[in-house]
Amino acid sequence: MSILSIIIAGLAGWAFGAVWYTVFAKPWITTSGVATDADGKPANQKSPLPYVISIVSAIIVAATMSYAFNMLDITTVTKGFTSGLGIGACFAAPWLATNYGFAGRPLVLTLIDAGYATFGSAVIGAVVAWL
Repeated sequence: MSILSIIIAGLAGWAFGAVWYTVFAKPWITTSGVATDADGKPANQKSPLPYVISIVSAIIVAATMSYAFNMLDITTVTKGFTSGLGIGACFAAPWLATNYGFAGRPLVLTLIDAGYATFGSAVIGAVVAWL
């Protein structure tokens, strides 16, 4: 897989996250305890840093999936989607749940963030297999 394909897959996962967190914005803001401005939006919303970190992270996930899928001969969108779903649900989400559990974070926050890790990985996996 080319670098461009990996970037596209990462951007697809990141774009899915933009939709995910738009849908779950209110409960995420409430349960995360993130500082908000006068309009109730995250105070750091104008800072590019969280966006850069999230895009780079999604591209790293895409590169890692590309490497693994190549070794495992995962080449269909369906297998890419289900493999990505499994990676998110069985690798990423449990780590989040463990960290959030020990930190005393609310279950709703765990479900929102682990849900993105799970379904965002599925999207990345589908695109990695497709391209």
